[in-house]
Amino acid sequence: MRSTLSCTRALLLTSALTTITFTAPALAQSANDDDMMMETISVVGQRAMMEEAIARQRNSDTVESILTRDDIGQFPDQNIAESVRKLTGVNVLNDQGEGRFVSVRGLDPALNASSLNGVRLPSPESDTRAVALDVIASELISSVSIQKTLTPDMDADTIGASIEIETTKGFDRDEPYISATLEGSYNDLREETSPKGAVDFVFPVTDNFGISGGLSYYDRKTSTDNMEMEGWDVTDDGIVYAEDVEYRDYDVDRERLSGTLSFDWRPAEHTELYARGVYSEFNDFETRGRLIFALDGDSVVGGTDTTAQFSDADEPIEVVRDLKDRFESQKIQSYQVGGETELDKWAFDYKIAYSKAEEHEYDTQDQTEFVTEFEDEGVGFLFDYSDLETTTFDVTSGSALFNDASRYEFDKVAYIDGLAEETEWSGKFDAARKFELANGDEFELKGGFKVRLKDKSYSLNENPYEGASYTLADVAGPGSYGLIDIGFVPELGAVRAANAAALANGELELEELDADFESAAAFFEVEEDVVAAFIQGRYEMEKLLMVGGVRIEQTDTTMKGNEVQLVEEDATYNGVVQTDDTLFVTPVEYTKDYTDLLPSFNLKYDATDKIVLRGGAFKSIVRPKIGKIAPNQIIETNDDNEMEAEFGNPDLDPYRAWNFDASAEYYFETGGVIQAGVFHKIIDDFIVDVTLEGPTAFRGYEFPTDDDEVSYSINGDTATVSGFEFSYQQSLEFLPGALDGLLVGLNYTYTDAKGDVPDEDGNLRTIPLPASSENTWNTMIGYDKNGLELRLTATYRDEYLDELGGSAMEDRYVRDHLQLDASAKYRVNDNFQVFADLINMSDEPYVAFQKGPRGSRLLQYEEYSYTAKFGLRYTY
Repeated sequence: MRSTLSCTRALLLTSALTTITFTAPALAQSANDDDMMMETISVVGQRAMMEEAIARQRNSDTVESILTRDDIGQFPDQNIAESVRKLTGVNVLNDQGEGRFVSVRGLDPALNASSLNGVRLPSPESDTRAVALDVIASELISSVSIQKTLTPDMDADTIGASIEIETTKGFDRDEPYISATLEGSYNDLREETSPKGAVDFVFPVTDNFGISGGLSYYDRKTSTDNMEMEGWDVTDDGIVYAEDVEYRDYDVDRERLSGTLSFDWRPAEHTELYARGVYSEFNDFETRGRLIFALDGDSVVGGTDTTAQFSDADEPIEVVRDLKDRFESQKIQSYQVGGETELDKWAFDYKIAYSKAEEHEYDTQDQTEFVTEFEDEGVGFLFDYSDLETTTFDVTSGSALFNDASRYEFDKVAYIDGLAEETEWSGKFDAARKFELANGDEFELKGGFKVRLKDKSYSLNENPYEGASYTLADVAGPGSYGLIDIGFVPELGAVRAANAAALANGELELEELDADFESAAAFFEVEEDVVAAFIQGRYEMEKLLMVGGVRIEQTDTTMKGNEVQLVEEDATYNGVVQTDDTLFVTPVEYTKDYTDLLPSFNLKYDATDKIVLRGGAFKSIVRPKIGKIAPNQIIETNDDNEMEAEFGNPDLDPYRAWNFDASAEYYFETGGVIQAGVFHKIIDDFIVDVTLEGPTAFRGYEFPTDDDEVSYSINGDTATVSGFEFSYQQSLEFLPGALDGLLVGLNYTYTDAKGDVPDEDGNLRTIPLPASSENTWNTMIGYDKNGLELRLTATYRDEYLDELGGSAMEDRYVRDHLQLDASAKYRVNDNFQVFADLINMSDEPYVAFQKGPRGSRLLQYEEYSYTAKFGLRYTY
């Protein structure tokens, strides 16, 4: 990562900063004496929160769904991602039983964009632009909105939705406000309680100066029981089996620390200036014990339609027991200064911001392996695949050998230190002029520019070691795996001590060639500069509102990486036969630039006092994932001169999409709304991963033999996404007696998302777009009266395509998911509230599978059990 900006980038940023620096004080001095508008947010209870969100949705110029700060707290959820899952058209992809990445209208989370206080959030992960929404604590959030249509003054880098997150501001309240929460959560599988605490405040120091901020800490301890299968195949006798069967026992500690601070100042009555900062740290410590069977079709000696019997008589059977000891720290920080000024009929909005994200994996041993091989020793195993959720095994012979820990010899361990960093400087300046027309209508003309300068890099030090003489008997422990009995696994403390001793006494030997290969193959640097300008008109009549215009974005990208060729002994490189395994590393650099003209139009029509009609059309882009365009070129050649290659593709074009929306909303007098809408997206240059067998060629490299294989990403044909949405929410205060405290909510989304991709033979086939569920729905019933608040929610999504294989039978799907959560709160007095939540009370697992010719085949099963939360909240 460069320490200084290039001359061009520095000039762009300096221009933006100069404009803002000199314009803001002048505008502040020129402001007249009219009072600025100030929104005061003060709501209590589910009904008030629902009505506030509905009111904001009705007043919006675009198609959007909104969660207010207090509404987020009403859901029995663990983070923001799980809260927004309740909104129409939103699905959440889980990790370790916890919602992290948001999918909108069936699209990959990488096709969304997330902003914090109007500034795009950087991604801490090395290969993606998607941001996990569990990194910012929900207690520090003022609101979250899912913007499904765009206007010209918004960044146009989204196809799914723009996720806008706002923190509290110094002028959000007229009076001092403080909220503090103490919470404990108990995970049934881990059998431990996790602490959480949060405090946030708004303090208007004077009428013209306010401070707000907050701090949150959460140490979440969970366990996961997992099993995974790979390499499904069929023997000549028709026996179906998996080549690799793994049983995984996870203990996961996720520690989150988040803080926000905002200074808001009115130097003049028509100008507001601010300085804001957000810091979030997410530490993920994962321990995984694992039992692995490496099987071959030649060792299959019998079976049925749902079982396979293996014997070591004709083919060796390898069994591995290992331990993964990983620590990963993600940090996101964002700082901005700016302001808003109203001057007569003019309005100005100006801002400069700096954001940084990083993911640092260190102090990691991934993984320490102990291996044994059974060969003609009378050892046999029977695997039963009849249950999609559980693959069981029995040791049919040789159980004493299988359970002898001293047979499992140390094989290898890798020490890992990897760092991904992303920084972005941005500056913007917008100006708007209002015109009052002769007929009383209002017209606003708005224009502006924005500069975004992004740097992203990844470096890896992976040091694999071999040579230690100890066995699993020296470090074995019982484990806590709950699905079936897998026996002993390596114990964390004992493995750490044994590896440290072996490293200190020189017993461990570094595999230098492998270390150099992994480090060179992982490295990349990407610089991406985006300069944008727009012009927008907003025409408001008595019942009709139209917002339209055009945005232009210029993108310039510089990509650096390595060409890495690992050539085995006796293989040929550049016409020379190698006398030893040899590594060749050559730095490479590519550039790409493109310009996009992005029109948009939104319409809102108040047909009656209760009915609102909306329509929208806009063009948008999503730039390729960083990991796809990083120009790493990795080629491995074996001693038979067979090549296996993996390429980044710096020539990838961005996704480009036309998006269309139409909806109707009916608002009840008693605080509720029914909404229905349709949407359609046409996505050009959809990016897909391909793996081709030789003979073929890519980027000037020839792969001449049938045994050669090359993998890379390409722009595919057009993909389409169509569907409709329905939502209903209402407080039933018109019911008699105690029933007037009831609240209900329901939303449903149907999505048909399809695209064409090449299979392993180069032929096109139609697939559902990855991460798209055809049917998603959420339902809620709540009660709010006399300080008692109850809520029961159900969330459902269909199965979805997770990863593409070489053919339809090798595609990976994730099974449908229905989760039930419950929440209860009681307000003791004006200041104190006690609460209890039950999450995943239905104990819904995660199941991934392939669709084979004889039925579904298990790829992954994870079980998390339920989490119970309880705590106390104080507000003043």
